[in-house]
Amino acid sequence: MPRATPPADAVALARRTLLEGVGAEVAASFPGITRLGGQVVAALYLAESPRSMDELSAELGRSKSNIFANLRGLEAAGIVEHHRLPGARHDRYRLRGKYPDVVIGAYVAKLRQLVADKRALVRSSREILGDARGPEASALRAKLDGLGGTYDRFAELFALLPPMEGPLDLEAIIDGLPRVALDALVGVVRKALG
Repeated sequence: MPRATPPADAVALARRTLLEGVGAEVAASFPGITRLGGQVVAALYLAESPRSMDELSAELGRSKSNIFANLRGLEAAGIVEHHRLPGARHDRYRLRGKYPDVVIGAYVAKLRQLVADKRALVRSSREILGDARGPEASALRAKLDGLGGTYDRFAELFALLPPMEGPLDLEAIIDGLPRVALDALVGVVRKALG
């Protein structure tokens, strides 16, 4: 008969599993943020109150310099914020909103920036190409025009949406959609996927 896991071990194992899973997810999604950065996100999510760098270092068993570097990346991505209480010597860190909304909001902000950057890249490449002639220039122009059109369509979608900075409550959006609209969206996605 298998031995039951003692409750304290089960809690520690479940916590470690969440830290590792969120660590891997965030590291894979945000260049410059390591697995440790994702573990910081999970630790802040699980914390009852904001944490200092010292507390995060002790909890995650990593150096303060490594924690600090990841906190800076997480702040730049809009996932974490810091504050200092009056009279305190150290900053305290917390998520900018509830998890996973804060990460979803950062994904959307990253995607919006990516679209803007790619539109600028296509425009720049098109300007450099100018009025060049010949089969190679024509082929490149066609590729750039097609790519530019794709990114322009994405930009149109973002222009229809309100500015989204910070956490994005995807659950509330889904809950707020009439079932017929959600079904139609799912149908369009399925058709696009083939």
